[in-house]
Amino acid sequence: MEPGNQTRVLEFLLLGFSQDSEEQHILFELFLSMFVVTVLGNLLIILAISSDSQLHTPMYFFLCNLSFADVCFTSTTVPKMLVNIQTQSKSISYAGCITQMYFFLVFGVMDTFLLTVMAYDRFVAICHPLHYTVIMNPCLCGLLVLVSWFTSLSYSLIQSLLMSRLSFCTNWVIPHFYCELAQVLTLACSDTLINYILLYMVIGFLGFVPFSGILFSYTRIVSSILRIPSAHGKYKAFSTCASHLSVVSLFYGTGLGVYLSSGSSSWRGMIASVMYTVVTPMLNPFIYSLRNRDIKRALQKVFGRSLCVQ
Repeated sequence: MEPGNQTRVLEFLLLGFSQDSEEQHILFELFLSMFVVTVLGNLLIILAISSDSQLHTPMYFFLCNLSFADVCFTSTTVPKMLVNIQTQSKSISYAGCITQMYFFLVFGVMDTFLLTVMAYDRFVAICHPLHYTVIMNPCLCGLLVLVSWFTSLSYSLIQSLLMSRLSFCTNWVIPHFYCELAQVLTLACSDTLINYILLYMVIGFLGFVPFSGILFSYTRIVSSILRIPSAHGKYKAFSTCASHLSVVSLFYGTGLGVYLSSGSSSWRGMIASVMYTVVTPMLNPFIYSLRNRDIKRALQKVFGRSLCVQ
């Protein structure tokens, strides 16, 4: 394309879900409710874990980080969408779009690594219970989380810097409710080869390495559980990883839905993205608390203290 047709874009337009004012009102209430539930649910998990010394274990340390990442993950997209609906504006500044993309990648990649680390934690707990405290020591736990944060921040920074060098044509309309990386790349007039190479390399890496780690961990876990002679012992061992397995299935299932819907209609893509970016972080606290006696007990202590203070 000729240089004259390229320009430095000042803002993008996010089409969102609907142009109808009645539907937008319903969407506003729906997404506001889901956002509040997500934030409160995950903050309660963090509060329960941090306030109860009995929950200061590797599993809950990783869960605390996952809850924090989920709150931030949802907060990168939903508040801006709510503001756009309320103000009847679809615009997002160029800098705002790059910033949103950066933090979305940070916390999305972070979720992937944390789920893998948590699978490894369950593998050690069930397959090597006698060596669990030695293997999953505080230094290793801290290092695993630190490496996850460093990798997420580094990739997101590189991808954002590569995006900032692109020029865009006169079409600045994004058929989505947030600045989705692949959608923004299609609007660029300049060469996006490096961006796409990095994008597909990371998708391949995040799709293969963490998922392979999770699959390996649970293959060994199932093998160990099947060797337990008593039915009660099998149930007790499986119950320790059932919540994590549910979250992994939900996360990768919705993530796969986003990938498969990328070539279909924009509406289907947005629905899949909502499941991935909003519904999954909202359900995680319920999955981890409904069948977890430790979390329930810690939450009861927190609410008990607040009632005593009143």
